[in-house]
Amino acid sequence: MTEDIIARIEGCAGRITLNRPKALNALNYPMIRAIRAALAEWREDDKVKHVVVDGAGGRAFCAGGDIRAVYEAIPSDPEFARDFWRDEYRLNAMIARYPKPYVAIMDGFCLGGGVGLSAHGSHRIVTERSQVGMPETAIGFTPDVGGSWLLSRAPGHCGEYMAATAYRMKAGDAVHAGFADTMVNSEDVAELIAALCEGSTPDETTRRHEAYSGASVLAAQQSRIDLAFSAETIAEAVRRLRHVNEPWEQETLKKIATHSPIALAAAHFSVREVRRLKSLEQALDHEYRFAHRATDLHDFHEGVRALVVDKDGKPKWRPARLEDVEMKDVEALFAPLGKDELGLARGS
Repeated sequence: MTEDIIARIEGCAGRITLNRPKALNALNYPMIRAIRAALAEWREDDKVKHVVVDGAGGRAFCAGGDIRAVYEAIPSDPEFARDFWRDEYRLNAMIARYPKPYVAIMDGFCLGGGVGLSAHGSHRIVTERSQVGMPETAIGFTPDVGGSWLLSRAPGHCGEYMAATAYRMKAGDAVHAGFADTMVNSEDVAELIAALCEGSTPDETTRRHEAYSGASVLAAQQSRIDLAFSAETIAEAVRRLRHVNEPWEQETLKKIATHSPIALAAAHFSVREVRRLKSLEQALDHEYRFAHRATDLHDFHEGVRALVVDKDGKPKWRPARLEDVEMKDVEALFAPLGKDELGLARGS
């Protein structure tokens, strides 16, 4: 067990609290192992009627995976990074198939790896403080932890738009896009958790505390999103945006322009590919192929360096322009891995 996870049984609930508040509860490898161990134990424990997962500190549920630790390990031990992703994705699949209700309190930042810990659960709760998103293209990566599955199931082509822009959803957007089910006011979260521990069912408890999540900005822009991001490639989506001299389109272009061209192309391709798949496990297998190769990918190293390590905000992408990305190179990042396949779909 690790101090970064507080796992305990309180009444009828198995409680997991992510306990790295200074790091916005970023998910490290010992935390992944500890969460899996707790869930495995409680699966067979009749005292545990449901699981409740939250984050310490009041600022974040989980702001993502501990990508800096992965980055620092790659030069000497690339297999550490691959093991991290492999076990993280297995945990995501475990959450999605968990036989007991799994209640995730997505209060504050819930990004990347935090989405993988929450949005595959049976009861996904946001608050007025929630910011939910998949920011991977900003660091030369592509939506993972089952994010491609969630994005591909969002209304219309919101998934391609959110992947490209690293869009952060507030409560109304998260519910609209299928990343969350219910909004509860942050001041009511403690009361909700207490009720779950005392034996109230997740369904009745969330109904009793549900608040209006607010209008969805994504829903309001759906026609604009679909007009641009229904394109077969991100390069074509960008061309469509450039032909419309309106504030929303120009702001979208500004967001995309700062992100890795190869990651943008990969994310757009990935969301569209996963839309054809039949299960989360297939999506995770698909994502792992990219992750496995990311240890050798220049833009992943450079993105983490520029945004997380040195924090100069000036990544030097390779290639530097979206127009120079070859689709054959993008497709190769998701090609089967042979003996190194994650293989979750085989066991589903």
